[in-house]
Parts: sequence; C-alpha cells; structure tokens
Amino acid sequence: MPTNDLSPNSTPSKLDRIYQLLVQDEDARVCKDISVEACRVVPGNFFLQILAHFFTKLGDAIANPKTVLAWILSALSAPGLFTALLVPIRESGSLIPQLVIASYVRSQALRKWAYVLGCILQGVAIAAMALVALTLSGTAAGLGIIAALVLFSLARGLCSVASKDVLGKTIPKTRRGRVSGWSASLAGLVTVGVGALLLFGLGGGNENLGLYAGLLLLAALLWGLAAITYATIREEPGATSGGANALTEAFARLRLLIDDAPFRRFVIARSLLLCSALTAPFMVMLAHQQTAAVAALLGAFVIADGLANLLAAPFWGRFADVSSRRVMVYAGAAAAAAGALLVALVTLIPPLAGVAWLYPLFFFVLAVAHAGVRLGRQTYVVDLAGGNKRTDYVAVSNTVIGIVLLLTGMVGLLTTVLPVSGIILLLSAMGFAGAWLSAKLPEVTTEPTA
Repeated sequence: MPTNDLSPNSTPSKLDRIYQLLVQDEDARVCKDISVEACRVVPGNFFLQILAHFFTKLGDAIANPKTVLAWILSALSAPGLFTALLVPIRESGSLIPQLVIASYVRSQALRKWAYVLGCILQGVAIAAMALVALTLSGTAAGLGIIAALVLFSLARGLCSVASKDVLGKTIPKTRRGRVSGWSASLAGLVTVGVGALLLFGLGGGNENLGLYAGLLLLAALLWGLAAITYATIREEPGATSGGANALTEAFARLRLLIDDAPFRRFVIARSLLLCSALTAPFMVMLAHQQTAAVAALLGAFVIADGLANLLAAPFWGRFADVSSRRVMVYAGAAAAAAGALLVALVTLIPPLAGVAWLYPLFFFVLAVAHAGVRLGRQTYVVDLAGGNKRTDYVAVSNTVIGIVLLLTGMVGLLTTVLPVSGIILLLSAMGFAGAWLSAKLPEVTTEPTA
C-alpha cells in the first residue's frame, strides 16, 4: 500500500497543526491504507469522529444501565428480574445481530449514514425510557424500559459495525487508536463527574424521578448531536457487494472462522479477554460482602472507572498505534493479575478484607486494563482486515462475542457453589490464557518491511 501525503504543496492549516500535535509524530501527514482523497481530509475527520464518539460516550455515562437505569427501575418498584436483564441485553443485543446488520451496512456506499441512523434510534429509545419513568410503574415500567433497551441495543450494534468501517476508510493506520483513545479519555472525565454526583447523593427515591427523566432526555439529545456531527464526516463511497441477501450472506461469513486462521485466533483471544469486563461486577460484589460502606463505595467505583479512562485511554490509544497486539497482551495480563492479586490479599491477609479503599483501588487497575483490552482489540481487528473485508471481520467477531458473553455471563450462577473470590480467580485464569494467545497473534499495525 503506497503512502500518500496528507496535503501536498500546501501550508498546514490550524486544524492540521492541532492534529499533528495530538498524534505527536513527525510523519503525521503521511497516510497508510486509505485513498489519496480520504488522506487530504484526515484532520477534519479525525476530530469529527472524536467529537461524535464523545457525545455517545457521554450519553452512555448518563444512561448507564449499571447505575441510572437500575436506580430508575428500583424507584419505579419494578421487579428485580428487569434490573438483572439490563446489562446482558444492552451488550449482547448489540453484538449478536451484527452478521445481519453488516449486510445492511455493506449495501451502503456511504456507511456513515448507517451510524447516523443508529444514533437517532438510540436517542429515540432513551427518550422512550424517560417517558416510561414519568408515566409507568411496577411490571409495566420494567417491560417498557426493557423494550426500549432492546431497540437501543440493536441500534448500538448498527453504530458499532458502521463506525469501524468508516474509521478504516477515513483514518490511516497508526492513527486509529488515538480516535478511540481521546474520545474515551474525554468520556472518562465526564464519568468522574457522574461518579461525584453519585458519591454526594444524586439518586434516591421517587422524588427524583423527574430528575432522572431529565437526565435521560439530555442523553437522548446527546445522541442527536452525535448524529449531526457524524453526518458531516467526509467519506469516500465504498464497495456495496454482499448486501443482497442478509441472512444468506451472514451465515456465509461465518466461514471466516474456519478459513481465516489469524482471524479465528483473534476471536478466541478476544473471547478469553472478556475477563476484563466480567470481573468488574464480582469485584463490586466482593466489596459488598466484605465491607459496610457499599453505598459510599458506589460513587467511588464509578469515579475509579472514569479516572481510568481519563488517564489510560490516550496512552493505550497511542500504544495501540504502535502494536495493538501487545496492548491486548499487556492489558489482558494486567486485568487477570488485578483480580488474582485482590483475592490473594483479602484471603491471605484477612484484616485487609474490611478495608474499603482497597476495592476501588483494584477496580481502578482493572478499569485501566479493560480500557487497554478494548482499544487494543478494536484497533487490531480494523488493522487486520483490509477494504470491504473489515465490515465482515467486525460483524463476525462481534456476533460470536455476543454469544460468548451470554454464556460466560452465566458464570454468576456459580455463586451457589463457589465463593465470589473463586469466580474472580476463574476469570483471572481466563484472562491469562487470553493474554498468552494474544502474544501468538501476528503483528498487523505496522507496515511490513521490504
């Protein structure tokens, strides 16, 4: 793939200079793996994608199913079953249908409009949740929130497929990780603010339903802003083959897992690295069991998560542009080690088990590692594929991971036979295996030398 000069025979604009400052490389004006036309507008597309992703991540922080949505369901006296369904539906619902969603995306010459549609649908779903919060209660409210969350999750899957394809078409190799890194860092700053509000008393009983509904409407507005921002990205038309018969094409693409060995190994490694996400609730559960400061710790955990993204995402993003494979290795091993070390400390030194600050500290380390795992695997799959194949890789891997997530999410049933610490150790072993397998993956970020 030849390299292209970003703006030949021209003086860099202010936007160009800011872009070069952020990527911090002498060859910031050199493009790899994208067309000459796309290369000329990289700085503008770079910042537009950061801004759009920031809006969506901010919306995610405000409408977080682990906090705000769960509290709304509690305030509405909805049965606990609906609260338990929030996270699985939000995550797996956006991943499992992606083989079919990818066929729709591939039928579009300009994939950015699929992302715009996804943002609009997510905004509509969140606004519907606000309406439910103001008008329903009990089981009816639970059904209404879950129904809206299904729509939200499907639309989120549409954005996931489209965004990675647009990223690969508009941002050159060695720059893509920083798009996710900077947007995640800004979102982390906002999450710290959300955590501070939780820590100092935001949330509570029925008297706050109007406030919660207002927060959800604000989140819906943010997805609208993301749609408007993303619509202004300058994207070159792409190939539209493979979009005629969604189901037929979808099942045909599953052969990638058989025929493409590097991709198959990546999917297996990514599945094992789910430990970085699955360990988090069990850390919180362990803190719940061992300390008496659960309510106060809630805000501390959210702040720890936000700080981790704020501080770690730019580092991981830059590292991913050097070697996304090594990011997966180091971050996966760190996530596994965080869980194993916490269990070792509270088991071997019993007085530490009741120390409240210990758990948010290890949660912070886990969140830092999880940020690395996410950025590493996102960048790796984009760089591993080329051209129109990128959409297939993202869709197949996400669909498989959605199914694996549902299955591994059932690990919670083991709490009837294993202590929470035992489950954390099991997930840590899974993470170490994922890091080991990631080390066996081929390098894809840098161009091969002649």
